[in-house]
Amino acid sequence: MSFDRDTDKFRTFGRAKGRRLSPHMQTVWDETFPKLKWDMAAPLPDGELWLEIGFGGAEHLLWQAQNHADIHLIGAEPFLNGVAKAVRGAHDASLENLSLHHGDVRELLVALPDQSLSKIFVLFPDPWPKVRHHKRRLLRAKFIAELHRVLKPGGELRFASDIIHYVDWTLSRLKRHGGWDFTHTESSEWRVRGEDWPGTRYEAKAGREGRPCHYFKFARIN
Repeated sequence: MSFDRDTDKFRTFGRAKGRRLSPHMQTVWDETFPKLKWDMAAPLPDGELWLEIGFGGAEHLLWQAQNHADIHLIGAEPFLNGVAKAVRGAHDASLENLSLHHGDVRELLVALPDQSLSKIFVLFPDPWPKVRHHKRRLLRAKFIAELHRVLKPGGELRFASDIIHYVDWTLSRLKRHGGWDFTHTESSEWRVRGEDWPGTRYEAKAGREGRPCHYFKFARIN
């Protein structure tokens, strides 16, 4: 099953813009975002390439880029204010191994060659809890197949959610696809983030509101 951007047009995210950028942030954006914007037509950078889908406030994205200078990381996010936080963080830390896509990640994925990514992060995606909105959930069969296509054999997919029925939804579709190996051996392993997985403000909010978070790692097989 392949991803088709012409027939899979459901919006998978909520609002795309929040507060107006401050004058200072607008200046940083104007100067920095063009340098960070991912060029889908350009040759891929050398070395490992990672992708974070829907990075929200950019805490995890920036931490990974700062702590893995030997890889190149792409962050895809439709929400302008979230991208602005990533732009400001990259500017302040003088990051040279980070690129940003402001928009629907599906536009980016269809332009990536097969087996071009070593790691993909899908952390706390919008669960679209109402049944009539399930068609908008990101981790549907076509999207999972597209992640499998662009990930290298043995590459890692990380998924996290604080909504248990979305966890069940996602796990059942990954299993149905058949191209993923669940790397955990004990249930306790997916109840903690583990190493090399920093927390985010959304995760902290879920904890304060009494929603336990679940953290999963999958490896691409076949």
